[in-house]
Formats: sequence, structure tokens, C-alpha cells
Amino acid sequence: MRHTISILVENKFGVLTRIAGMFSGRGFNIDTLNVGPTLDPSASRMTIVTRGDDKVLEQVTKQLEKLVDVIEVQDFRDEEYVDRELVLLRVTADSKTRAEVMQICDIFRAKIIDVQPTKLAIEITGAETKISKFLSLMDTFGIEDVTRTGKVALARVE
Repeated sequence: MRHTISILVENKFGVLTRIAGMFSGRGFNIDTLNVGPTLDPSASRMTIVTRGDDKVLEQVTKQLEKLVDVIEVQDFRDEEYVDRELVLLRVTADSKTRAEVMQICDIFRAKIIDVQPTKLAIEITGAETKISKFLSLMDTFGIEDVTRTGKVALARVE
């Protein structure tokens, strides 16, 4: 089962290493990891996506909460949340295929951020399913390079 975990941490040296070590020590691979600042400059938010058994992941969550530099841990499996990912890619697009690539970009609300004679650089944001579908369509044109941010998530609050 996939889990999305949000961890609010103190912005200190070595926090990322300790948290990653906690996962590897329990035999969990981190699928994606995203770290960024919050409104408070002394804190950062980590969003980790991992796969594993619910029971063992519950133990990892409890161990994370015990770490000194951890302020808050949320496992989004039980809560409603919104998530997004940013992807930048370079795709082959000559004069014959450029219009079709641009049309697919319009449909998916992707942005063309750089144009070269035989290549386009594209930016797309969205949920994982949208990103996967877009990448599979672009694959038919020839994806030359891809970089992904990993998932960022935010709990919904009523």
C-alpha cells in the first residue's frame, strides 16, 4: 500500500539524514521525498511517499514522532488531502509533430517553457495519474529527459 506522510521538522542540520535513516532501518524504500520551507523560517515540511504494510508504517510514524527535531507527523491515508507534482521534460518535436505535441499540452494544461528547432521543454503540474497519462502520450514523440519534484501534499481543513 502507498502512503503519503507529511512531516513538519525543525530546520536544522542532519534532520533529513535521521528521517531517511529511520525509513531505511525499517526496510522501507522512499519512492519520493520533497522538502521545502514553511511560513516559519525555523521549520520545513517534508512530504514522503513510501510503500509498505500499514502496521509497520504505523510503528515508523510513532518513531518519527519521537525524534527531537520532528514537530508533527501526518499520515494522509486517513485524511483528505490535495497533492501535486511538478515535472519538467524535454521531448522531440520537429515541424511535423510540433502541432500535435502543442495540442496535447493544451489539453493537459501543460506549458511549453523552451522551444528549440527539434525539441520542446515542457512543464506540467498535477496529480500522479494526470502526470503518468501525459508522460505516456509524450513517450510516443520521444522523451529525451525528465525531472520530477515528487509529490507535495496539504491536508484539507474544513
